[in-house]
Amino acid sequence: MTDFLQVSTATENREAAVKLAQSVVSARLAAGAQIVGPVGSVFWHQGEFGSGEEWQLVLKVRADRYDEVEAHLLKHHPWQNPEVSAVPIVAGADSYLHWLKTTTAPD
Repeated sequence: MTDFLQVSTATENREAAVKLAQSVVSARLAAGAQIVGPVGSVFWHQGEFGSGEEWQLVLKVRADRYDEVEAHLLKHHPWQNPEVSAVPIVAGADSYLHWLKTTTAPD
């Protein structure tokens, strides 16, 4: 398993994405966040087919703190059942990964 992850979620507007990003980064659960949007989305939700625009939030986190990150996102997310998914960071610049590790080290 890799030591680092990119965790993603989405919100319905930029303001919600910024607020969520600030809460995760200020809690030192993520070293940084990127907000991308609007992005088009096509989905099934509550038994209905739909499409719309969302703002994607991509967080850089330590794999050993994923459970804390997920719990934080689920607690603070404006949606009842948001996407929270993670993909491994399989390689990266040593100085970047060191920054990510030290910035998000538990107390």
